[in-house]
Parts: sequence; C-alpha cells; structure tokens
Amino acid sequence: MDRIPSVDLKDFLSEDPNRKQKFIDEIGKAYQDIGFVALKGHFLDDELVDRLYGEVKNFFDLPLEVKESYEIPGIGGQRGYVSFGKESAKGKKEGDLKEFWHFGQYVEDDEERRKEYPENVEVKELPEFNKVGKEAYQMLEKTAKYVLRALALHLDLEETYFDNYIHNGNSILRPIHYPPITQEPKNAVRAAAHGDINLITLLMGAQGRGLQVQRHDGEWLDAIAEPDELMINVGDMLSRHTNNKLKSTIHRVVNPPRELWGTSRYSIPFFMHPISEMKLDVLDSCIDEDNPKQFEDITAGEFLNQRLVELGLIKK
Repeated sequence: MDRIPSVDLKDFLSEDPNRKQKFIDEIGKAYQDIGFVALKGHFLDDELVDRLYGEVKNFFDLPLEVKESYEIPGIGGQRGYVSFGKESAKGKKEGDLKEFWHFGQYVEDDEERRKEYPENVEVKELPEFNKVGKEAYQMLEKTAKYVLRALALHLDLEETYFDNYIHNGNSILRPIHYPPITQEPKNAVRAAAHGDINLITLLMGAQGRGLQVQRHDGEWLDAIAEPDELMINVGDMLSRHTNNKLKSTIHRVVNPPRELWGTSRYSIPFFMHPISEMKLDVLDSCIDEDNPKQFEDITAGEFLNQRLVELGLIKK
C-alpha cells in the first residue's frame, strides 16, 4: 500500500444498503491493513473549519505569559494550555516540538459524569475561541459516532454498540501549534513516533507534508489528506478491544526541510475516548485458534491513566 485509502461517510449515511455496505467493507479493510483512512463527507463545513483555524492561530499568537496563565496544574494537561516541549512520546526523553490546547467534553445531561471531568478553560482575551471550539468538538464527535457505527457492523456487533460508551465520553479536541524551528533540534521532532491512546482519532490539518504512517514492513508513508478530508486512525483502545484486528498504527510528524524551518504548522486532532468504565476486554468474536487473546482486561480509565504517566503528563 503506497497511499492512505479514501472513503466517503455519505455512503454510510445513504439510504442505499449497497453504498452503506461498501463503506463498511472499505473502512474495515483499511483499518485491518494500515489503520488509517482519509474521510470525506464529515459534518465539519468549510466556514466552521476557517473560523476554528482563525481562533486557534489567534490563541497561539498571544504572549507566552498569557498562554501560560491557562496552564492548569494537577490535571495532567487534560484541559487548557500545555506549553512547548512538555509532552514526549512513550519511551522518548526529548519533548515534542509543539504547544497545544485541550477542549474536553461538554456534559449537559449527567451531573455525576460532569463532576468526573475537569472544567473547560475559558480564554477571556478571545471571546469566540471557546464557542468555536465547542462547535467543532461536537461536529467531530458526531462524525466519530458514525465511523464507530460502521466499525461495529464490520465487527459483527450491533450498529449502536459503541453509542452508550462514547456518549459523554472523555474525548479531547487538541489544537496543536508546531512553532518555527529556530535552532538545530538534535533528536527532537515535531511529534515523535507514537500510537494514539483512544478509540479513534479524527485529524484536521493533514493537507501538508509532515504526517507519516508506518506500514507493517517498517517503511514510512506520507499521509496527506485532501482539503475536504479528515485523516482518521485507530487508537490503542480499539486495537486492544479487537485483539489487534483493527490496527493502531505508529505515526509521527517529521520536521520540515531546513528551508521551511521558519514556518508554523497547525493540526487539530479529535481524540475519541469512551467513558472511563468501558471495559476494553478483547471481544470474543476477535479470538480464535489463529488469534489467541493478546491483551489483559482493563478499563478505558485505567488504560488512559497508565498512558498519561508514560507520556510525562501525570507524575507517578
């Protein structure tokens, strides 16, 4: 495979059962083969995307002391600002060359669940920032719901299998700024090779070079989406749950050529997480003689906490 497969969510949402099955088959095969697809037909319109990028750039252009005032101690970076170089990939001591922001879940129908999550952080200097962030969060969450419905059918589960697990799930929208590179970065890159923690990730901003996906033979493949596409990949939670039938693929964001060091790069991933008590135990349907159970039983909350410690965002 020398390119990321492209699929159209409108096929799944159509009234035509053949188009719907075509989408299920295509996305299922892609996630078994390489773990990534480029998705058209999502719920983000061009105007919302433009507004979101505008507000994100406005935020990262704020003075450092203003941004740092939104860095909240004691919550493992789960809301608000995370400053440059704070996060590193699992097993890597160098911090990634990025700063980012986290929008979290907007719980409106479950008081106990709302208490479980940190509050979203309001940026008082930018009156539209939080409003636009919430709109984008909810459109990406809606898109992710239908992708997971297709994957449930691919796995011979009920179509709505994931719905109750992702409603009010601990999902995160992360606008990332990779600032201009001002000196030789030595061993650091914009985002070191890693797998994602969550069920699936929906990525805005993969139109330029930088994102690379590792094929099963170890070679790196440029993952470049069309302007109207989201790049969507399997995370480690879904990989565990399916006994690695759906593959969480290692990916990275490499540094640009030296002549482009002076430029910023922005990307905006949405990490679809379930509620913390979801059991990630391997599905019985994904175990057979040729594929014995590979993973211990664990809940989504326990797994997330383990990984945040490994990433350096929570101290033991």
